[in-house]
Amino acid sequence: MKIYRKLFASMIDPTALFLAWEKFCGGKRHRKDVRRFEWELEQNIFALHRELAEKTYHHDAYSGFFINDPKQRHIHKATVRDRVVHHAVFQVLNPIFEPTFIANSFSCRIGKGTHKGVEAVERMTREVSQNYTRQCFALKCDVRRFFDSIDHDVLLEILGCRIKDGDVMWLLERIVRSYISEYANLFDRKGVPIGNLTSQLFANVYMNEFDQFMKQELKVEHYARYTDDFVILHSSQEELERLLPLLEQFLNERLRLSLHPKKVSIRSLQKGIDFLGYVVRPHCITLRTKTKRRMFRNLDHKVRGFNKGKLDADSLAQSVSSYRGVLSHANARKVEDQVLGKVWYEAEKPFTD
Repeated sequence: MKIYRKLFASMIDPTALFLAWEKFCGGKRHRKDVRRFEWELEQNIFALHRELAEKTYHHDAYSGFFINDPKQRHIHKATVRDRVVHHAVFQVLNPIFEPTFIANSFSCRIGKGTHKGVEAVERMTREVSQNYTRQCFALKCDVRRFFDSIDHDVLLEILGCRIKDGDVMWLLERIVRSYISEYANLFDRKGVPIGNLTSQLFANVYMNEFDQFMKQELKVEHYARYTDDFVILHSSQEELERLLPLLEQFLNERLRLSLHPKKVSIRSLQKGIDFLGYVVRPHCITLRTKTKRRMFRNLDHKVRGFNKGKLDADSLAQSVSSYRGVLSHANARKVEDQVLGKVWYEAEKPFTD
């Protein structure tokens, strides 16, 4: 394992902080808090540098709001100055940890994503089933309250295995302990906020321990993960049943996580493998029924907004293009025709996609 030292000076250098600012503010300059920070940008950046160098930096409180993605999620938004620090940390740490991640870890990584994850699962089903000539089963699991359950001490221990710079670890502890989940207690400090750039990296670093256990210890060949949602493919249902208690034990003892009891299933390929909004079946990929219903519900809302003048044609066209992009990764020509038909026939004003 490669060890990294003397990272702090380059991480908090004013040049690095200005670069972090540019990375952060792209597309956000219209926001009031961003404009306020930019109004005295040089003073703010150099003040932040001094606080970090003198170790007087403290992470401010978060502001919270809810989004539906599709289920309701509680997002915690950090202040602009703290998000600049997050980007500065990410710039240094991501190149260190990224090469350690397995190929089939698809969340929040360049060149990965949901569509690549579904394509990988579809490819693995063909390998396991030998082009659909034999049985293929999938064990699909979801970690319960993943972001709220990440243990601070365990996360910092994992980060500290590679980062042997006390100043960097001081800053990482400031960031990690800036948020405590509602499910934590006085003895177990848990949780990283959904919304932080650093949380995406921390989640991958944390679950990489599980990925390595799956590949190195259990020797699982056909495995894919997206954040806390993962699937294992095998020709034997009994083998998947054998693996389940082993991976549950590792998650509980090493990472202090548990599986969601209602989101653990073993299904045959013939019945469809539900993963990341799509269902992989022999010879085809279809859109998950819930995903399709949500898409048409949102489209109805946008068409009504367009008819009432609350949404312009460009915005509606952008939404249609986005939906067609989702459908392009599935065998969904009929659904795509329904999307276009809904817009063409229900829009009360001329519309061209």
